[in-house]
Amino acid sequence: MDGRFLRGLAVLLSCWTSLATAQQALAPVEARVPFAPAVFVGSDGLTHLAYELHVTSIYGDTGALMPQGLDVYADDGRTPLASFSAADLAGMSRPAPAGHAPVAIADGKRVVFYVWLTLPAGKAAPRVLRHRMPFATAKHATALLDGVRVPLDTAAPTVIGPPLRGGSWLAHEGPGNAHSHHWGSLVAVNGQLTIPQRYALDLVGVDARGHAMRAGVKDIGKTRHADWIGYGADVLAVADGVVRDMRDGEVEHSPLSPQPEPESLTAHGLFGNYVVLEIGPGVYASYAHLQRGSVKVHAGEHVRRGQLLGRLGQSGSSAAPHLHFQLSTAATFEGSEGLPFAFDRFDLLGPETEAQLFGQGEPWVASPARHREAQLPLNDVVIGFPAPR
Repeated sequence: MDGRFLRGLAVLLSCWTSLATAQQALAPVEARVPFAPAVFVGSDGLTHLAYELHVTSIYGDTGALMPQGLDVYADDGRTPLASFSAADLAGMSRPAPAGHAPVAIADGKRVVFYVWLTLPAGKAAPRVLRHRMPFATAKHATALLDGVRVPLDTAAPTVIGPPLRGGSWLAHEGPGNAHSHHWGSLVAVNGQLTIPQRYALDLVGVDARGHAMRAGVKDIGKTRHADWIGYGADVLAVADGVVRDMRDGEVEHSPLSPQPEPESLTAHGLFGNYVVLEIGPGVYASYAHLQRGSVKVHAGEHVRRGQLLGRLGQSGSSAAPHLHFQLSTAATFEGSEGLPFAFDRFDLLGPETEAQLFGQGEPWVASPARHREAQLPLNDVVIGFPAPR
């Protein structure tokens, strides 16, 4: 037999084997990004993207799939825009693995990875993201997810005014914290799975020491509302708009008292006394946990930026006085997606921990005020809003 024929046959068999191996190596998962991310500038001065990658193991006999890492590429580039190790993935997944265990996706189960990207300074925002995730399988093989192309939302974040009249505020449970009760809370209602609080802030009033309670409080477990710095503060319209929903008359809980389970994953079940403004097409500003009897507007009313809406309180699902603020895509809480935004101006006074908020650990010391414009406060930084002009 001709040697050239044998060599050709060997090459052909090698190609078939490679193709079969490549086909077998494709990961048996469904993966998607349900809501397109949009770039925004954080209070660190850098440009970020925040989104969720849902990965589901489909078949019942696959065994656990163990992600070995994640590379994210921009615009089909060959160099990853960002790379995450298996240990990184354990810290950015829900449900989170117990202890320091690696992530394992069991048969028929889903894991959500909360992806936070920081773009290199001066680099243009990508148009499309692509994802590459290798897996180790329970059968001691490897599999690869390569694709999940995600076009970015090119709309610029909505720039808004302050929701509070002056003062200093801890932006608690804010963007960048995948384990916060805001970004980390998936809401499943009537066939939809969304994250209404993706960029939400809990604004907690603080004094010059960074404390949430006034000097002289001896037992933080027995405080009154009046002991809290922010309680009763004026809550303002961040832009011209129309009141699409509101509620008043709900009781306020005692600070730091046990919270009842919400009756539903809706504004009525969570927000207590609240106001929802439509400030643009498909853009809604929600203000939650307002003081009982303080709401000054009614549904259908047109409001102007800076107009008084109510006062900061502790109604609804709230452990202490604060203002919950968010932008989202619908007037309802359920079925809406959280949108990034930017305050037109504020002062950045540095990071603060929750322990320091209550006067524990190392004393908080404010940094020299750094003026910020058109930025979104990130998780656990203290900011100051300017006094109204």
